[in-house]
Amino acid sequence: MDYQAVLEEVAAFARPYVGHGQVADYIPALEKVPTDRFGIAVADINGEVYGVGDWEVPFSVQSISKTFSLALVMANDNEDIWKRVGREPSGTPFNSLVQLEWENGVPRNPFINAGALVVTDRLQTLTGDASTTMLHFLREESGNPDLAFDQAVADSEAEHGDRNAALAHFMASFGNLENPVPSVIEHYFWQCSIEMSCRDLAAAGGFLARHGLRADGSRLLEAREAKRINAVMLTCGTYDAAGEFAYRVGLPAKSGVGGGIVAVVPGRCTLCVWSPGLDSRGNSVAGAAALDHFTSLTGWSVF
Repeated sequence: MDYQAVLEEVAAFARPYVGHGQVADYIPALEKVPTDRFGIAVADINGEVYGVGDWEVPFSVQSISKTFSLALVMANDNEDIWKRVGREPSGTPFNSLVQLEWENGVPRNPFINAGALVVTDRLQTLTGDASTTMLHFLREESGNPDLAFDQAVADSEAEHGDRNAALAHFMASFGNLENPVPSVIEHYFWQCSIEMSCRDLAAAGGFLARHGLRADGSRLLEAREAKRINAVMLTCGTYDAAGEFAYRVGLPAKSGVGGGIVAVVPGRCTLCVWSPGLDSRGNSVAGAAALDHFTSLTGWSVF
């Protein structure tokens, strides 16, 4: 596969979509990001990374971090997390309180905000410092020791984080949090604030394409666990547009309102695309178009 040539053709196809959509203006620190940015990178299973456009420009990973927190919890705790969070699509916005009322404080999946808070809570119990544990892991897997939290983004989320605090308090009232609510939401905001480029994220997600093997060849997850994370990404990773995304792209993926999307081709490669303009469900408009074209060009999907 001539990845560079494919990515250049994908970028050309996606160019008319760049600038469409809206930035996540409910997080003031993200409101300032120009919508005319676009980058895409692919990391093969041997760790070689290729990219075009703004593929080395850092951006806020936001909900993409949820994939890595889930992987770290499963690596340390097997599959016990599924006793506290489900694996079904939500069909409601990612920050909705509605289903928690009906389902006794158990979130539908780990990629909506409520589910991610439960996963962060468990990672905090297991490690004593959930956000720093994730940052160190991402530095190692990406090969970039300079990855860091973005203080402005973390502060911005904390100042406008009433809905996430409400979700956490509501689940705590059902006994589904182990740590104090302020600690859980603080670590959650720090995780979301990490800045990474398409290059960094494509490389860091490589263990999902390598069936659980880390960049150094050691095993993070059993193959069945990596398979299951990919499955939940496919069905739940792009908010309440997961069905449409699976129909168009056909790959496990996790998006974030910073405009990034990480997608996995098991056994072949991991991709990351970034463009800040979001559709009404919080997914990058140009990013989804680019991944759609990538799978059409290559014929690579899980279907």
